[in-house]
Amino acid sequence: MVTKEEYFWMLSNIFCQMGYISIFDMLKIGVGPSSSHTLGPWRAAERWINSLKNAGTFNDVQSIAVDLYGSLSLTGKGHATDLATMLGLSGMDPERMPLEDITTIIDDITTKNELIFGNERSIPFNPTTNIRFHSEFLPFHSNGIRFTARLTDQSEIIGTYYSIGGGFVVKEENDAKAAENKNDTVYPFPIDSGEQLLEYCLKENKKVSEIVRENELVLRSGENIDAELKRIWDTMLECMYIGCHTEGILPGGLNVKRRAHNTYQKLKSEDNYSTPEEWLQTIRKTEVRFRSILKWVSCFALAVNEVNASLGRVVTAPTNGSAGVIPAVLMYYMVIENHAADFSHVKRFLTVAAEIGSIFKKGATISAAMGGCQAEIGVSSAMAAAALTEIMGGTPAQVLMAAEIAMEHHLGLTCDPIGGLVQIPCIERNSMGAIKAINAAELAMDREDGDAIVPFDSVVKTMHETAEDMNSKYKETSQGGLAISVNIPDC
Repeated sequence: MVTKEEYFWMLSNIFCQMGYISIFDMLKIGVGPSSSHTLGPWRAAERWINSLKNAGTFNDVQSIAVDLYGSLSLTGKGHATDLATMLGLSGMDPERMPLEDITTIIDDITTKNELIFGNERSIPFNPTTNIRFHSEFLPFHSNGIRFTARLTDQSEIIGTYYSIGGGFVVKEENDAKAAENKNDTVYPFPIDSGEQLLEYCLKENKKVSEIVRENELVLRSGENIDAELKRIWDTMLECMYIGCHTEGILPGGLNVKRRAHNTYQKLKSEDNYSTPEEWLQTIRKTEVRFRSILKWVSCFALAVNEVNASLGRVVTAPTNGSAGVIPAVLMYYMVIENHAADFSHVKRFLTVAAEIGSIFKKGATISAAMGGCQAEIGVSSAMAAAALTEIMGGTPAQVLMAAEIAMEHHLGLTCDPIGGLVQIPCIERNSMGAIKAINAAELAMDREDGDAIVPFDSVVKTMHETAEDMNSKYKETSQGGLAISVNIPDC
């Protein structure tokens, strides 16, 4: 008899065993504060609407009910799951919608008790009664969401989805069956493990980024790859820019004061700038003393996750809760290590990071609800360490070693957000993850032979096993750890 935990891991692995997960599946643009609790339900609502349209029943829908289960319910309010679900049902695109419209749309729904379903037709919808929170868990994953539509003939259509981390969404058993039949695309270098990746690099005499790009070219043109990577980088840079120039208190009731702004004010020069790109060039000309290097890295990481915590637009890397690590480490390289770095370095960095993240997704998880924060900050730190190692001239073996070192020192990290908010300890953990990534890259580069005592694939396997053994109260449920040991004021 297969248990629900075993079934989920089987479902997740079948879904991922496609030889290659696109760079742009691992690095997505979305709205904070959480990829699994905000972006996932948002995308699930979109998928459900599309399924209704494909079935020809969209125009027959008279009312909607949404049921949130497990972790989506227990930390749903703090993660804005209810808001994201309403925005998804309203047909909004998290990548491109004007963020200033979020408040207007939510206010309209709550005051009028109706929403514009799929951005096409008005139907009654009262958030307090039509979105229901359930503490119990659905059978196959802790992040369950169920949509129910009542049609004009009083029949019902139900769609149940699971948000499995990083904005990835699956639909119970049907997606497992579909995934089994989906593996028909032929990639030059199908990758499920670090060992396979290293073998390809050595055999072809190519860098990790070159192997991954060859796979990506099966899906899209080189011009399109570069354009999408530029859009990813621009979003990261803009996010850091906004975070460094915004003061105030983060929403949610914890009264967390933004720190990136004050930190930046103490570090910056007096040069003038008006765009994120000009800002980057200004920083690169600023004299950086040894003791301020860590402050700069922390500033960049804090900036991203303060934006994320306030429903800003970030890049899931591999999740929203860990969105600050990769841009902070990339900025470290451009601001501290190599002032001559250009977009060619950015492309390689993001490409390597995405591949390392995809191996963790295939072999373990990137969902904090399944694996704790080791699956978010741990994976993002490993991704950043590997990427930094390549653009600093490391060999493929050293790239994998850096990823292993970074994850090794995050194993067992729990996810216990205070108040169910992606703020404490989440924001500071991005700073810590970025620092560990830089250190891991340096340690890997010091090993000239790249001969790791602990292979990269072993740490992936260990992370998976640790995730399975971890008590569920430490997996993004706010039922253990800091989440219950710290008294917070009523929100």
